[in-house]
Amino acid sequence: MPATTCPAIWRDAALAVVGLFLPVSCLGCGAPDRAVCPACRADLARRPRRVRLVAGVRLDAAFEYEGLVRTLLLELKLRGRVDVAGLLGRPTAELVRRALAASPPGTVVVRIPPSPRGRRRRGFDTVVLLLARGGVRGTRPLRRGRGDADGQKERTAVERVAVTVGTLSAARFAGRDVVVVDDVVTTGVTMAEAIRAVRAAGGRVARCVATASVDS
Repeated sequence: MPATTCPAIWRDAALAVVGLFLPVSCLGCGAPDRAVCPACRADLARRPRRVRLVAGVRLDAAFEYEGLVRTLLLELKLRGRVDVAGLLGRPTAELVRRALAASPPGTVVVRIPPSPRGRRRRGFDTVVLLLARGGVRGTRPLRRGRGDADGQKERTAVERVAVTVGTLSAARFAGRDVVVVDDVVTTGVTMAEAIRAVRAAGGRVARCVATASVDS
């Protein structure tokens, strides 16, 4: 089944219909009639990409996690605003394509899955949706085991590490090169856990990609 499922298509259509009857304003500046106005779209397009290291691996992020980008991601993840997914997903998918071009042939793309609670609340996998909007499909999910990464904001840095290590696992990656993708990277703890899981399965992480990253 394609990454963009029938329920997601119907959700997009429903939002478009609602927009005909309810007032919509730009999430960036409040201008009427657009979820994101042309000026704010242009501002997003001009923003520089971010590069940082996580567990010794290069991470490319399409945006810094601040301002309008943070607002768009929260609207998508907390309120189901899939109408903004393309603005974030297309540059994310472009970074994935660049990462694959810079990696050995046969490199596979794996994604960090949402927590079960987050998936149930949203009804979709944010990374799948973002990449699909940019034309990237067929990614493989890592597997979630014990623990739940929700509620990270209320934990200290040490607590975040303690509850995250061992929560992800990978299979069938022995000898394979991998690009790991997530939507948001803040402390880097979850991405580091993904890197650990791939390496534990015998794989090599060529690069990491995120839609947004906290500037480290």
